[in-house]
Amino acid sequence: MLINLVEPTVQYVATDLKVPRVAIVCDFAEENWVSMDLVGLMLEQGLREFEGQLKAIRLCPPMQRRFTGSDSDEPKLLFNADRIINRFWDYPRWLRMHRDQFDLFHIVDHSYSQLVHHLPPDRTIVTCHDLDAFRSVLEPDLERRSRAFRAITRHTLKGFQKAARITCVSIATKDDVLAHRLISPDRVTVVTNGVHPSCSPKPDTEADREADRLLGPHQAHDLLHVGTTIPRKRIEVLVQVLARVRQQIPDLRLIRVGGPFTAEQTALASRFKITDAIVVLPHLQRKVLASVYRRANLMLLPSEREGFGLPLAEAMACGTPVVASDLPVLREIGGDAAEYCPVGDISGWADTIERLFRERETDPEAWQRRRAVGIHRASRFTWAEYARRMAAIYSELLAG
Repeated sequence: MLINLVEPTVQYVATDLKVPRVAIVCDFAEENWVSMDLVGLMLEQGLREFEGQLKAIRLCPPMQRRFTGSDSDEPKLLFNADRIINRFWDYPRWLRMHRDQFDLFHIVDHSYSQLVHHLPPDRTIVTCHDLDAFRSVLEPDLERRSRAFRAITRHTLKGFQKAARITCVSIATKDDVLAHRLISPDRVTVVTNGVHPSCSPKPDTEADREADRLLGPHQAHDLLHVGTTIPRKRIEVLVQVLARVRQQIPDLRLIRVGGPFTAEQTALASRFKITDAIVVLPHLQRKVLASVYRRANLMLLPSEREGFGLPLAEAMACGTPVVASDLPVLREIGGDAAEYCPVGDISGWADTIERLFRERETDPEAWQRRRAVGIHRASRFTWAEYARRMAAIYSELLAG
């Protein structure tokens, strides 16, 4: 259950008042950060196994619209104005009204760390997915922002540093946090993300039917990318690799899940004359997304930075081989089950994709082994284990 101000009366209290109450503090749903929403939802569901020991409730107010409408197409600048006011004014005020009704607070998105300033820090946990939200302050030469933006970022970072415990979704993210000396090592713990139960090599009749409707007949050469189009995802690499490989495999196409390209990315695809080889899908229901993973021949993750790389783990769980950027964090998650290419190396990516398609056609046994290794690798990432690890951290903090 996600508690917000839409409800006339907010009922938090567990039937047994001795059971500690944990607030899972979530992102505004209106911001549509799918991965962050997933973390909050799966954590709440996983913690139901511990209901005799604690009571967990997802918490978030509705976004107050001052400059935009709920279904409007106003400029992004106006929506960002709404976001800032809601994050730094409305959400803190709302949270302060309800903070005495919980024993512990878990902010599931580090970019909401400004909320720590309005909570008891010794009873607040923040999950850190990466340091992108703080990059303009930590590495100002690499990410230049306005003075106002940096001031907001510093305020959020100070909240992050006040939390009693930081959980990082990967060893690489923890190493990044410690390298910048943001938190003392004893306050940082690694708790890796999980793979949604729908991500499986097993067919799902209803979901598969919907995937067929969206994508048409099965294709022999389908590439897949899942995620946003922000700069660090390196969508321009996807476009150029697609153009290069299509010279050898004319029926190759790219399926992109997560919404349309930016204007610049669309122009690049048009310049390479591959617009007709790209199928763009919106964010999908989890079962349908799993079916799209299964249908794809290869999943590509060309990012230059990641905090975990959830699509890599989800694709492996569905039995779809992955080609990913050669980043420590992606090697941490994919191990020997994925193929890796240098970031931005168009020729290297193209050669690897062509080699894997040849393997699939000429050595089906090797291809099946590759799929099996991926499925086995992904099995170590479960949301049930994520919740178990978090419950142990909650118990430790509450005991202290």
